[in-house]
Amino acid sequence: MNQETKTCQNCQKEFTIEPEDFEFYDKIKVPPPTFCPECRLQRRLAWRNEKTLYKRKCDATEKEIFSMFHKNSPVKVYDRDYWWSDNWNPMDYGRDYDWSRSFFEQFRELMHEVPWFSRSTQKNIINSDYCMNCADLKNCYLVFNAGSNENCYYSVGIERCKDCMDNLYLDSCELCYGCFRCSKCYYAIFSSECENSNNIYFSKDLRGCSDCFGCVSLRNKRYYIFNKPYLQEDYLRQLKNFNLESYTKAVCLYNKFQESIIKFPNKYFHGSHNINVSGDYIYNSKNVINSFFIEDAENCKHCYGLISKPGVKDCYDYSIWGDGTELIYDSCQVGINSSRLKFNIFSFSSCQNLEYCIMCPISNENLFACVGLHNKQYCILNKQYTKEEYEALVPKIIEHMNSMPYVDKKGRVYKYGEFFPVELSPFSYNETVAQEYFPLSKKEVEEKGYSWKDQEERTLEPDISWKGLPDHIKDVKDDIISKAILCQAWDEDSEKASQHNCTKLYKIIPQELEFYRKMNLPLPRLCPNCRHYQRIKQRNPLKLWHRKCQCAGNHSDNKVYQNTIEHPHHKQEHCPNEFETSYASEKPEIVYCEKCYLAEVV
Repeated sequence: MNQETKTCQNCQKEFTIEPEDFEFYDKIKVPPPTFCPECRLQRRLAWRNEKTLYKRKCDATEKEIFSMFHKNSPVKVYDRDYWWSDNWNPMDYGRDYDWSRSFFEQFRELMHEVPWFSRSTQKNIINSDYCMNCADLKNCYLVFNAGSNENCYYSVGIERCKDCMDNLYLDSCELCYGCFRCSKCYYAIFSSECENSNNIYFSKDLRGCSDCFGCVSLRNKRYYIFNKPYLQEDYLRQLKNFNLESYTKAVCLYNKFQESIIKFPNKYFHGSHNINVSGDYIYNSKNVINSFFIEDAENCKHCYGLISKPGVKDCYDYSIWGDGTELIYDSCQVGINSSRLKFNIFSFSSCQNLEYCIMCPISNENLFACVGLHNKQYCILNKQYTKEEYEALVPKIIEHMNSMPYVDKKGRVYKYGEFFPVELSPFSYNETVAQEYFPLSKKEVEEKGYSWKDQEERTLEPDISWKGLPDHIKDVKDDIISKAILCQAWDEDSEKASQHNCTKLYKIIPQELEFYRKMNLPLPRLCPNCRHYQRIKQRNPLKLWHRKCQCAGNHSDNKVYQNTIEHPHHKQEHCPNEFETSYASEKPEIVYCEKCYLAEVV
């Protein structure tokens, strides 16, 4: 089939369906999408509450629990352990298909009646009640999308870490604070994209380095400050003079580092060991197109967040997880040896041939439009059928979905082949990952027909403002853990802060205070949610721009960076290479092709 250009029924922009896309859709027997890839991703992520937790009561036991659902959420919620018990049977909610109403109307009723588990956690969660989307945690607090961590706090996307706080995407790190995308690092402070490095501060893109401060794109260096070498004794003396224990001094140094970052070239793409890939943050993959945060994948397109090993194969529009999956389409939060899943959420292990199912986690086969089932097969709307009955009924339902489609509040039409409408999501838009990557104001959310959750009114008054916190960690008294602190972001712009789910007030927990004292770091002036939104600013958007390499021979074409070596295209000529990159054209970063970048840093 030839290439086809379509207009997205959501954003009204044109998008292209390639011949290989049609081959995939034909292989898994779905029609081409009517939403563009970006709108499809946004729609899936609006069903992903990654880090918003509430206290509420279990609808079965009245026990107070931690839940990803607010008490006013339209769905019933059971405590996780109760949900997995034999005390209730999701098959009791089974019903016949009603041919007089649209499919999504009927499914919405089912998902509101069948209980959901309170939060997504797996095995070995020890003293880590305030965590979600995680496994194998010990003594962790407000840690999300994570596994195999101990004594970690306020972090997202961390694996195999110990004694770390306020981080985003770490792997095998210890004693790290305020870091982004670091691996195998020990004692790293406000550093990003560093590997196998120790005792580093305010640094970016280091490999095999130690004892570095304010450095960018160094390899196997020691005792450097803002990319200049020092003798050991001079380095240690200068480090002491920086006085990082002071909040005022730390902010000044951080701002100086931010100013220095934009003076160095960035490689157009984050990733390695790939063949024919496009997107960003892709590793050990082959034929992966327009995808982000991917490892060990093959023949995938429009995917995001597939980093669990073993990897994935032959998937389109698949977000979050991986781990031995194949032939997944337009699904979110599914993984572990599952295949042929279409339009699914929360399928955890060994599921095959599921369509339009939510929270059917383990060992299911041949389900259509079910909620809360496990170890079942040949069910529709939670009702059991024979194999023959199931195979005869599903095509009739698909035909009905096309002849009587669901139309949402804004006139978007949902026939067979479309993911669940955002307006059916049990989460408000600003509770989900969609708000992080596709931020909207409350007005914009409501104009699109989605829901917005306002911050609850706080009757508690602050005991202290961020302005009144001691500048130096040595001056902080033990009683700080009993005080409610007014967040700086809320104090300066409460409307903007609310888009970041600012809590307005926050507290310092005892373990946190101990960490700051151990690391000689000042107290933060922002609540944990606002600190998270500060960190995600380092993350490039899930979007590509066509650009040219900015190497102009002797220097970058904006003349900010002076090259240190002659490049393959000769020093007097502008590099001819072009590429797709997640660095936006209007941003100040200098972007080099891989050859020019490697000439400067290796």
